[in-house]
Amino acid sequence: METKGRLIAGSHNRNEFVLINADEIARVTSVKELSGQICKICGDEIEVTVDGEPFVACNECAFPVCRPCYEYERREGNQACPQCRTRYKRVKGSPRVDGDEEEEDTDDLENEFDIGVNDRKDPRHVAEALLSARLNTGRGSQAHVSGFATPSEFDSASVAPEIPLLTYGEEDVEISSDKHALIVPPSHGRRIHPMLFSDSSMPLPPRPMDPKKDLAVYGYGTVAWKERMEEWKKKQSDKLQVVKHQRGKGGENNGGDELDDPDLPMMDEGRQPLSRKLPISSSKISPYRLIIILRLVILGLFFHYRILHPVNDAYGLWLTSVICEIWFAVSWILDQFPKWYPIERETYLDRLSLRYEKEGKPSKLASVDVFVSTVDPMKEPPLITANTVLSILAVDYPVEKVACYVSDDGAAMLTFEAISETSEFARKWVPFCKRFSIEPRAPEWYFAQKVDYLKDRVDPAFIRERRAMKREYEEFKVRINGLVATAQKVPEDGWTMQDGTPWPGNNVRDHPGMIQVFLGHNGVHDVEGNELPRLVYVSREKRPGFDHHKKAGAMNSLVRVSAIITNAPYMLNVDCDHYINNSKALREAMCFMMDPTSGKKICYVQFPQRFDGIDRHDRYSNRNVVFFDINMKGLDGIQGPIYVGTGCVFRRQALYGYDAPIKKKPPGRTCNCLPKWFCCCCRSKKKNKKSKSNEKKKSKDASKQIHALENIEEGIEGIDNEKSALMPQIKFEKKFGQSSVFIASTLMEDGGVPKGASSASLLKEAIHVISCGYEDKTEWGKEIGWIYGSVTEDILTGFKMHCHGWRSVYCMSKRPAFKGSAPINLSDRLHQVLRWALGSVEILLSRHCPIWYGYGCGLKWLERFSYINSVVYPLTSIPLIAYCTLPAVCLLTGKITTEQPSQKGRKAEYGGLATGKMVPTIQANPPYSDNTMSTVKTMNSDH
Repeated sequence: METKGRLIAGSHNRNEFVLINADEIARVTSVKELSGQICKICGDEIEVTVDGEPFVACNECAFPVCRPCYEYERREGNQACPQCRTRYKRVKGSPRVDGDEEEEDTDDLENEFDIGVNDRKDPRHVAEALLSARLNTGRGSQAHVSGFATPSEFDSASVAPEIPLLTYGEEDVEISSDKHALIVPPSHGRRIHPMLFSDSSMPLPPRPMDPKKDLAVYGYGTVAWKERMEEWKKKQSDKLQVVKHQRGKGGENNGGDELDDPDLPMMDEGRQPLSRKLPISSSKISPYRLIIILRLVILGLFFHYRILHPVNDAYGLWLTSVICEIWFAVSWILDQFPKWYPIERETYLDRLSLRYEKEGKPSKLASVDVFVSTVDPMKEPPLITANTVLSILAVDYPVEKVACYVSDDGAAMLTFEAISETSEFARKWVPFCKRFSIEPRAPEWYFAQKVDYLKDRVDPAFIRERRAMKREYEEFKVRINGLVATAQKVPEDGWTMQDGTPWPGNNVRDHPGMIQVFLGHNGVHDVEGNELPRLVYVSREKRPGFDHHKKAGAMNSLVRVSAIITNAPYMLNVDCDHYINNSKALREAMCFMMDPTSGKKICYVQFPQRFDGIDRHDRYSNRNVVFFDINMKGLDGIQGPIYVGTGCVFRRQALYGYDAPIKKKPPGRTCNCLPKWFCCCCRSKKKNKKSKSNEKKKSKDASKQIHALENIEEGIEGIDNEKSALMPQIKFEKKFGQSSVFIASTLMEDGGVPKGASSASLLKEAIHVISCGYEDKTEWGKEIGWIYGSVTEDILTGFKMHCHGWRSVYCMSKRPAFKGSAPINLSDRLHQVLRWALGSVEILLSRHCPIWYGYGCGLKWLERFSYINSVVYPLTSIPLIAYCTLPAVCLLTGKITTEQPSQKGRKAEYGGLATGKMVPTIQANPPYSDNTMSTVKTMNSDH
């Protein structure tokens, strides 16, 4: 080949060669001058596109390059123009390469992603062709110029007749029984792997196989192998039936669905636990515990010396320093001991599906009501709230089991209109998310991600749908931002709705309650005709003269409204700026809540808080790594993490103030070896009598609750009740409020709407339970729901649940379940920290202070230490300031807060040096010699 002074470039694997001119300098030409010109790289004529225009590779300098050289340079070269060094952009009709910008057009997807050009573009066919071309090299086989074998070369007819064949467990009439060895898929009619030798002149010997052995030994699926599997499954099912029958006869097993056979979980994965604990390895936790013990010993020795050696000359300073040091030590102890037994947890979503989602049957997963709270749309942008709602509606959970309630505590028409626009956009967004299983399902953060379309060979239908959906979302953002711009200037007469009716919430502090159901089971469907989760807008009533208790009151209103409309047994609470980042977050929580063995004692599942938009150095410490990644794991090993206000799945019964179920203990042993007067069994008899009396009381209370439920249901149906039967109902009304429908829903542990209630009565009750005076003379905010009395109502609410004997769970999934927005400036961060500190002080000074509240209940001591530490930490600022001020005071007064062992000797020495007189104690000091002493005397006499 004559190169004519050109540089040879190419790719051996692709069998491509290019001659590049190295001695010619190209000049800048216009697009019109390219017509009929030749490529400056290979010398071929530049083609004309379908539109009749000449092909232009570089839009900056129009350097003449043909399409093959352009595509090669983008695929194998530096992807830049040889003249101006500008990066090549994709031209219509050429395939996409790594680094290309995201495009919005969908009319050139076939060329952009090189779809449907040839069957060999499929990765499997390319791999087969490359393997066949490599193995056939030098064997006299007829190969194509490109080096790729055509699919016809892989046809089953070309297989050497000496090679035994095997179909997938099905006997083929055309193939004899002694030729079943290689797998030939019946659907394609070709082998999965190409033959190593395709030349018939070099036959391969048949694979030696023992006819006495089963073909499964050789790794092939045969009919006999399938029969063995069926027989094994039958034995396992028979064993399961036998164990069930024996358990039914005995009736002594209190473990629920747990069976005693250790081999049983292996044969039925759906009966295995849905989660498990993962203790921290001893190599990590043991040194940490050892350091804690060592520090305790050092602290004990330190305080022993400090207290027994006071400084009389500076007693006030000494006492202040000792008090501050004791406070610091106690704070350290309260912080360290709850971390003594940290654990991690792991969930099994596949077991959850096996247990509660069976094919052909409706899902048995529990329903979940999701609460989103917002107040001021100017401080909490409606677009952020809309993204949170969209992520909830698109969650990976049965649609009939999810309901989203948005609480607008500011009664803003802007929020109402934004939720209305969100419900319309959800009809397109939800099916798109579920069809392609995208993450996250909040469109703002999903489209902000960069997608590598060439990775894993993205489906062209997905690319087309994604670009169309992005345009839809951009239009949705324009509408939302238009609403925000319109709401900047409020009309003098207030806002009016589309039908001319004045907006009920024009007066934020004096407006009626409002409820609007946008989406529901019988309401609007998505664009594919499928049902959507229920979306409900709620704005509670507000009147002058009533204390509405801010966020805690709004959350309690949502609890009551959701109990009337859907009454799901579980509730998820998220802030308006915390979207669901993991669509399986609800399933993660249900692995704990719906576990048949340990789930009934769990009051809530807390997820860690993760944030977007935090700088790399996290200058404002928004991540709270120590708290969320260390402290919460330690609390999970005791009684559970504290509630942090968002990203938490609750059990509704726990919020209603009910106690946790008590685990039954096995009966104690009795001895008959000694006389009754000599034995201590009398004590056990007394205890048995007390336990029987307690059981009788509990049974009476349970019968009262059941009787009250019957009376309430009768009240709904309109049947008159007797005065004696209404007494339990009156007690419930004093506790939950005067709503018979709501009281009936509180007694339904598994959720559901009470029977006999019509839709009109439910709507009337829903407006009733969000009225401003509904909570008067009830236990709402005291023992039920979110607890009032503090700005940080989350800590107080979780503390009350733990006092009732419940435990909580900390779930850290591999993909963060929720993500939110963090303060981006110092003033917002300081305001947030000040609010937390103020709430902790309010709890410290209230009757619910963990120092003196909740003794004799189910709260564990280490859990109490954690709550005490969370409410007293703001007071640490006082001893910290005092301790930092002590050095300055000591410098000004000339006194010190510690007594040194040689303090008296040094005083005498300093006094003698000042007066010129020698003290006997100095002469006894060995470091001084006679010459040194005479020198000191001379210096003193000179002075």
